[in-house]
Amino acid sequence: MRIISGKARGTKLFTLDGINTRPTLDRVKEPLFNILNFKLKDAIVLDLFAGSGALGLESISRGAKRAIFGENNREAKKVIERNIEKTKFKDNALLINADFKKVIFFLSEKNIKCDVVFIDPPYKTDFIMQSLIEINKYDILNDDSILVLETDEPERIKQKISNLSFEIIDTRKYGRVSLFFLKQN
Repeated sequence: MRIISGKARGTKLFTLDGINTRPTLDRVKEPLFNILNFKLKDAIVLDLFAGSGALGLESISRGAKRAIFGENNREAKKVIERNIEKTKFKDNALLINADFKKVIFFLSEKNIKCDVVFIDPPYKTDFIMQSLIEINKYDILNDDSILVLETDEPERIKQKISNLSFEIIDTRKYGRVSLFFLKQN
């Protein structure tokens, strides 16, 4: 896995061993960031369930002012720290080693508003919906924020999103991976 474009282009990132994390593949990351490119300049990005930190680091590389990495797993935290150091993005990164609910609450307490939010939790969990409920509850988004969800269960997610105050503005499918782009109503 590597940074695809921007200041740290070509930098190879450390990843976690094992099957508990599933990094976003370059063949998904490239079109994802082509879609978001207009949104990243000087943005505040939240990378929930950060894993290796690849999405947040790619965002900084492409011009985001800051990336906030939320990650509960201690081994993943160490990998993110190494990747932040390797990309030399320490001044633009904030790593919070806590579960997603505590991360969202922390941002609310600090009055930090996000422009782009990546929600890429372990598959076969309900963490996407729980994250959206918490984000709605704690008002951590700017008016024109975009949320990006990654899932392998698009129909289930689509059905559940319809009950929340978010609108699906785009969807993309790459093999078994589906991306949903949302904005808050």
